Amino acid sequence: MPENASDSTSETTSATTPDTAATRAIAGGQSQIIVRAATTRDVTAIRELVRPYAAERVLISKDAVAYYESIQEFRIAELDGRVVGCGALHVMWEDVAEIRTLATDPTVIGHGIGGRVLEALIDDARAIGVSRVFCLTFETSFFGKHGFVPIEGQAVSPEVYTELLHSYDEGVAEFLDLDRVKPNTLGNTRMLLTL
Repeated sequence: MPENASDSTSETTSATTPDTAATRAIAGGQSQIIVRAATTRDVTAIRELVRPYAAERVLISKDAVAYYESIQEFRIAELDGRVVGCGALHVMWEDVAEIRTLATDPTVIGHGIGGRVLEALIDDARAIGVSRVFCLTFETSFFGKHGFVPIEGQAVSPEVYTELLHSYDEGVAEFLDLDRVKPNTLGNTRMLLTL
């Protein structure tokens, strides 16, 4: 399953949101959610956020070294000093980047945290000059609310496609919709946001 297979933050109704101290604090406006660049100290918390989704085969579990190698791509959301959301922006080409590993702590789903992380990543894409943002997801409704649309076929020119074939990154192979990764992407939708 691709590492960005799902946002896991689709907005749910309050009836399905766990009643925890964290959700009551968010709902009551007592807590502040901070979205910031991740640091190496956040890797353990990111892995813990991903763990339940990896167990459900919604996200891919990765070794710690993979998170350390890509930590500069990550944003995290903190609630009262606790990491409750994460996501990464991985640049694939001059004008295309991918949203990856977007996850929210199950105790705070439905409070807009995933959306806040996603918007921060989209802002990062704009800041570095990316004009299109890709995702591979089960959460089409969530991403659709943020302007993403399903895509078919290729989203890059034949010349860029040929260059991207040289990448070792599995996410790039998923973006290109290569046959060798199709078993990993079953049920996912390829979506694109034009900035």
